[in-house]
Amino acid sequence: MTAKFPSEEWLKGLETKLNSDEKYREIAKDWEGDLFFSIEPEGNLKERLTFYLDLWHGTCRKVDYNPEASTYPKPAFTLTASYNNITAVLSGKLNPMTAMMTMKLKVSGSMGYMMRNVPTVLDFVRCAQEVTKEIV
Repeated sequence: MTAKFPSEEWLKGLETKLNSDEKYREIAKDWEGDLFFSIEPEGNLKERLTFYLDLWHGTCRKVDYNPEASTYPKPAFTLTASYNNITAVLSGKLNPMTAMMTMKLKVSGSMGYMMRNVPTVLDFVRCAQEVTKEIV
C-alpha cells in the first residue's frame, strides 16, 4: 500500500508495512521504543503536524495521527524536523543519519541507543519510503 504524505492513510499504511515486512521484523527484533514526530510547517505544510508510533520488537503496536504532545508525555524518542527536511528523507534526497547529525532531524532521547540501532533506524526509513507514493 502506498499513500500521499502527510496523511492519516500514509501513517496507517506505514503501520501495515512495518507489521508485514519480514526484513524489518528481523532487523528491529530488539528495538524497544516509541516515537513522537513533530513536523514543523514549511513549503506545502501550513500547520504543525504530529504523529506517534509505538514500535516494539519488530512490530508497530499503535499509530496516532496528529495527536497533542501531551497525549504521549514520555516517548522514548521525539523527532522534530521541518516539512522540507522530512520529505527530503522520505524521497531519498537526504540520508536520515546525515539529517540527524546535521540537526535537520532533531532527536530527543537516547542518541546512544539510536546509534547502536542504526540498521533498525535505516530499515524503518526504508519502509516509510516504500509507503510514500507522493509528497503533498
